[in-house]
Amino acid sequence: MSLIVTTAFELNRIAAPNLPRAPEEYSTLHQNQLNNVLRLYFNRLDNLVGQLTASSFAAGLVVPYGAFSSNQDQSTTANTATLMTLNTTDFSNEVSISSSKITVANAGIYNLQFSGQFQNTDNQIQDISIWLKQNGTDIAGSMGLVSIPARKSASAGEEAHEIVGWNYYVQMQASDYIEIYWSATNASVTIQYYSAPTSPVRPSTQSVVATLSFVSAIPA
Repeated sequence: MSLIVTTAFELNRIAAPNLPRAPEEYSTLHQNQLNNVLRLYFNRLDNLVGQLTASSFAAGLVVPYGAFSSNQDQSTTANTATLMTLNTTDFSNEVSISSSKITVANAGIYNLQFSGQFQNTDNQIQDISIWLKQNGTDIAGSMGLVSIPARKSASAGEEAHEIVGWNYYVQMQASDYIEIYWSATNASVTIQYYSAPTSPVRPSTQSVVATLSFVSAIPA
């Protein structure tokens, strides 16, 4: 469970109580009423502190997040809108993937960060475009344009390589999803997964990496 700071949760609904006005003379009834009001107030505070500090994940506030990647090569047809896909969940709490869709369970402002490992086997520089869609609709202003260098030579292993990535803040409602699209001016441009190389030994390279992290509740 994630505790999102909205009016649906205790954090925004606890306020100092209106205490009953004291009579001129001591009254057991008044004292009991005062004690009951204070007891209710402190019980709610105890409940909130318990929510913030007791979690099956870790001590402290747990918010939605997701870290995903792909270990598959991804290709396109020239000048064609193509989805980046994800098939690996590295970390997740109330953010999930289904192929190209990154879906949230809670409304909020989210920070989307992503990168792609691009490769060009052509002798010419090729351009790629990357943009976002939310619930199937283009997000205005989200497109970026990058040039991928030409390959170094025709020999195997001489392809051009470029990691491209950036981040966006997006406002999402519960069950909304984000997708990352790309296109290239030539089908020679692909997004590549690389297995672990040697000389020296290094880790493998995921073709696409994407994270979506909760930043804030949507302002009222």
